[in-house]
Amino acid sequence: MAYQTKKRFGQHFLHDQVVIQQIIAAARLTTETRTVEIGPGLGVLTDHLLRSSVQVDVIEIDRDLVERLQQRTEPHLKIHQGDVLTLNWSDFLNLPPYTLVANLPYNISSQIVFRLLDHRPLFERMILMFQREVGERLAAPPGTKDYGVLSVLCQLWYDIQVVALVPPQSFRPPPKVDSIVLWFEPLASPRVVVDDEPFFRRVVKAAFTQRRKTVRNSLQAGGFSADQVDSALQHCSIVPTRRGETLTLDEFSALSRSLAVT
Repeated sequence: MAYQTKKRFGQHFLHDQVVIQQIIAAARLTTETRTVEIGPGLGVLTDHLLRSSVQVDVIEIDRDLVERLQQRTEPHLKIHQGDVLTLNWSDFLNLPPYTLVANLPYNISSQIVFRLLDHRPLFERMILMFQREVGERLAAPPGTKDYGVLSVLCQLWYDIQVVALVPPQSFRPPPKVDSIVLWFEPLASPRVVVDDEPFFRRVVKAAFTQRRKTVRNSLQAGGFSADQVDSALQHCSIVPTRRGETLTLDEFSALSRSLAVT
């Protein structure tokens, strides 16, 4: 039976078998792997995951697609209906570590990444598809226009590599943008010293609140006092007129630790 995609869910179903095989190869599945798939859609990628995993948990918001998935008979397929941004993952993902594979809905992909960062211990590996522009931001180096909050936070905790560039015709219906598949491998420890992760995130977000402003002005706009900011910047030997997108992970680490004690 044909399925009418729903624009509100950002549905673009991957059908390109070459790309699917690249994703499966990057996931490095074994018969012991527990896999999670966000947005299984019509189940094309799910088919491959089921062949190579001991258990596959899929998270799908679309009730019509859930009904289709429920017609499958594989005993190691577990279906969870709901919004990936609000579901309590710990209710059903209770046997970590998992490998996460997902063609993320592009309209909420950044929000999902923030949620994944909050649940890092659940996943030993992640293979994620993004709109190319968004994916390139995650791996962008300091000093580039794509470097931002998610670049810093993802690179703090992961090695990130490109698996594949994916053209619009690999999907039905085709999106208006190119896509990219990224491989995330967790680091054993953060790339730089982070004493207080919520505070570190606050500093990073503040530094990027006004991209055209200096780091001094951005941090003040983010809620830090002028005295705090000036003292911390001086202590870290960071020129106040620099912009947040030029700061390295090491500089964000030093700056957050200095702001925490000023």
